[in-house]
Amino acid sequence: MNRIDRYKLLARLIRGYAVKMTNLEHSGHVGSSLSMAELVAVLYEGILRVDPQKPDWPERDRFILSKGHAAAGVYAALAEKGFFPKEWTDTYYRDRGKLCGHISHHVPGVEFSTGSLGHGLPVAAGMALVAKRLGRKHRIFVLMSDGDCNEGSTWEAIMFAAQHRFDNLTAIVDANKIQALGKVRDVIDMEPFAKKVEAFGWAVREIDGHDVEQIEKTLRSVPFEKGKPSFVIARTVKGRGVEFLENTVASHYRCVPDDRLAEVYEELGVSDAFPV
Repeated sequence: MNRIDRYKLLARLIRGYAVKMTNLEHSGHVGSSLSMAELVAVLYEGILRVDPQKPDWPERDRFILSKGHAAAGVYAALAEKGFFPKEWTDTYYRDRGKLCGHISHHVPGVEFSTGSLGHGLPVAAGMALVAKRLGRKHRIFVLMSDGDCNEGSTWEAIMFAAQHRFDNLTAIVDANKIQALGKVRDVIDMEPFAKKVEAFGWAVREIDGHDVEQIEKTLRSVPFEKGKPSFVIARTVKGRGVEFLENTVASHYRCVPDDRLAEVYEELGVSDAFPV
């Protein structure tokens, strides 16, 4: 299997896991995991320098999921890559389970616990600062949401990272145009998004966040400019892959009901991996 097919397969599996995990207790944020599946797949299959057998390897790249409510999508990738047993995914959001609803640093392969938005980029900027001062070569990637960009702490970190020339830092926004209570344009319109971030001193690229070849090409080219942090605006679809959830505000909190699981797994092309 070539690398492009591996990316696509992992993205399908991430969606399958996200559907399964959020259905277990009818809790979670399935739409947010579905929209970022290709981004996470390419990161873990082709970009991040990490070692499942040594999650704390000092030279590893650091990855932070700032949109911590989409934990199921990252847990899925970590399970598939061997950071922990796949059986752990059966405990998502359950009492005494291994995997809590928002991403947790107690899970192998997770750098930082997130939940409230606006925390991921500031912490990533701090990691970039430490790496620069210690002369380390690892890179820091942070995956954010549109909603993250409503937060003042995010824009403080954007200013800080640009001033200190953190070209070891890459921010990726899963720009699916929908947040918890409405469409982004109706809550706080971010457009013209790229121009705003460029004005703050970052090098910016806009991509199709579901095109794995485009994602790979973009992330392999960071830093986009020497001496500047890199910012990727990945245009995506909330609930991608599950037709009745796509582009709906409800998909932020909704799960796939029991009586539609088989249908959705078939739609995603993962029926063999997730029998009902």
